[in-house]
Amino acid sequence: VPSELTSKESKKFRKDERRKARAQGISDDKITFVSKNRSINANNNSDTRKTNKNSTDPENEEHTENNNNINKPKKSFPRINDLLNQHAQQQQQLQLRKHRLSNSTSSNIPSALKQKYIAIDCEMVGIGPTSTKSALARASAVDYDGNILLDTFVRVPERVTDFRTSVSGVRPKDISVKNVNAMDPEEVRNKIGKLLLGKILVGHALKNDLDALMITHPRGDMRDTARYKPFMRATGRSGGKLRPRKLRDLVWEEVGKRIQ
Repeated sequence: VPSELTSKESKKFRKDERRKARAQGISDDKITFVSKNRSINANNNSDTRKTNKNSTDPENEEHTENNNNINKPKKSFPRINDLLNQHAQQQQQLQLRKHRLSNSTSSNIPSALKQKYIAIDCEMVGIGPTSTKSALARASAVDYDGNILLDTFVRVPERVTDFRTSVSGVRPKDISVKNVNAMDPEEVRNKIGKLLLGKILVGHALKNDLDALMITHPRGDMRDTARYKPFMRATGRSGGKLRPRKLRDLVWEEVGKRIQ
């Protein structure tokens, strides 16, 4: 190869010489190019091309990749039972902290202030052809510390078309007119009315309970958890109108107890 040629020109020179040699019947492996004490063997170039081809062979790549995968340590993932147990422990600790905080807060409240609060809850059953109309079936009232002031089933004189047992827990025998332990609606109404005189009423969706009892209470003396904004939840992905939440969800989150 002439030494005065550039790299590009030398490459073209070798290419032309190979073409001439092939025309004369000379194979590439018998051609040797020499330039200033450095020889470039066409056979070596052929081996290099074969090596490069083998290195890019998909089978070789797959084999190499498999070897690499074998050498890689497997990732360890936690078991689902371990995750569930961990979540349950976290929830238990959270509810325990809430309970301790509630007890410490309650102990600092004067007894005179506690006596001003009464909480009620009523269970209703469905009456009428479509069961959409409700009738009072049970009434409960407790003080600030949860002491029971009243808890009784209520006799329903009308024909009950839906006992709503899964939610209310009321069974037919509980509200039967033959149940001597149950009370008449008028008697329950009078007892709860007397308990609420001058008190602050606490409950969830109190409008429904008061409608079932057929009594009223001053709006300024009502504390309804269904209407308490920090307990409400916005509808829609990007917010929206605040909606009341279910009592069972609030009790679980704030008190750590399962109801219904």
